[in-house]
Amino acid sequence: MLKVPCNVTDQIHVLSQCRLLTPPTRLFSSFRRRNFASVCSPVTKTPVVAAVVSDRGEASVLSGSSSLADRLRLGSLAEDGFSYKEKFIVRCYEVGINKTATVETIANLLQEVGCNHAQSVGFSTDGFATTPTMRKLHLIWVTARMHIEIYKYPAWSDVVEIETWCQGEGRIGTRRDWILKDYANGQVIGRATSKWVMMNQDTRRLQKVSDDVRDEYLVYCPQELRLAFPEENSSSLKKIPKLEDPGHYSRIGLMPRRADLDMNQHVNNVTYIGWVLESMPQEIINSHELQTITLDYRRECQQDDVVDSLTSVEEVENGSKTVTELNGTNGYISSDKQDDRQFLHLLRLSSDGLEINRGRTQWRKKQQR
Repeated sequence: MLKVPCNVTDQIHVLSQCRLLTPPTRLFSSFRRRNFASVCSPVTKTPVVAAVVSDRGEASVLSGSSSLADRLRLGSLAEDGFSYKEKFIVRCYEVGINKTATVETIANLLQEVGCNHAQSVGFSTDGFATTPTMRKLHLIWVTARMHIEIYKYPAWSDVVEIETWCQGEGRIGTRRDWILKDYANGQVIGRATSKWVMMNQDTRRLQKVSDDVRDEYLVYCPQELRLAFPEENSSSLKKIPKLEDPGHYSRIGLMPRRADLDMNQHVNNVTYIGWVLESMPQEIINSHELQTITLDYRRECQQDDVVDSLTSVEEVENGSKTVTELNGTNGYISSDKQDDRQFLHLLRLSSDGLEINRGRTQWRKKQQR
C-alpha cells in the first residue's frame, strides 16, 4: 500500500505496482478516503496508473484499464488467486455505544469484501456474485446460514484486514469463509462462515446448483478444503433449536425500512442481526458484549412485512469450561466462560407467525477499558 501525503490541490501520480513488505502500525494515522489515490496489488502485470486528485478531493483516471474503484480499493486477490484480502478503516458512524465497531458493521464489511472478491474475478456487479449462467437464468445467491465470532472489536480508525474465499457446499449451494485481522499487528480478531443457496429471482424458489454454474465459480476456489473453523465440534456447526413461544423477551411490530432492501429486492441479511438484538434484555447489553452470533435464514422478508423478535435464555451444560486454544493456523483465543451468557432467538411474521429466522448468540462479560 502506498500512502501519499499531499495538499488536495496537488496532482498525484501513483504507480499501481507496489508491494508492502511490513505493515507500519501508523500507516493510516492521517489517511482520508476523499483525497487519496493509491493501490496495492501483488499482481505484477498491472499497467501503470495515473490519477489526479482535484481541490475537491475528486480523483480522475488518466490511463489504465481497470476501474477507478479497483484502483482506489485497498484489496486484491492473493498470489494463488484463491482468496481475496482487503483493508478497511473503521469510520466514526460504524462505532456503537461500546466505542467499537458494531456487529452490523462487521457483517456489512464481510458482505462488502465478499462482493468485491466476486467482482475481482469478473462476476456481476448487478447482483451478489452472480455468474454469467446465473444471470442468463435469473438466478441469485441468498444466505442460508451465517456464523460470526468476534474475539476483539476494532475501534474507530482501526484498520481491519479481511480475507475471504468460497468453496462448493454439496449440490445445493456454496460456502464463504472469512478471517479478520488487526492490520497493525496481524492478530486474528474474528472469523466467520456462511452457507448460500441459489434462488430463482422471478419465482423466488430455491434451485440446485447446476454443473455449469459450479464450473464457473469453483475455478476460483481453493483446490483443497479450507475452513475458517477447522476445529472439531465447532459452534459454527451446532443446530439451533426453535425457540418456544412465548419468549422471555420480545420486541413486537418491527418493520423494514426502504433502506433495508438490497439489490435482490428483499430485506438484506444484515438487517436481521439488528432485529434479533432488538429483543435482547438491556441489562445484558449493558454488562456484556456479543461474542458469537449464528443465524439460520428460513424465509424471505419483504418490504411490507411486520416482524416480531423473540429472545429466551438458553441453558448451557458445562458453561464454566475454559476454551484455551483454537486449532489450526487461524489464531488463538483464551476465554473464561464463567460469566458468559447464551440466548436463543426467533424472528417471525406478525401476521401469521411463520418463522423467518432462528438464531443463537453468546455474550461475554465486558472488559474494563
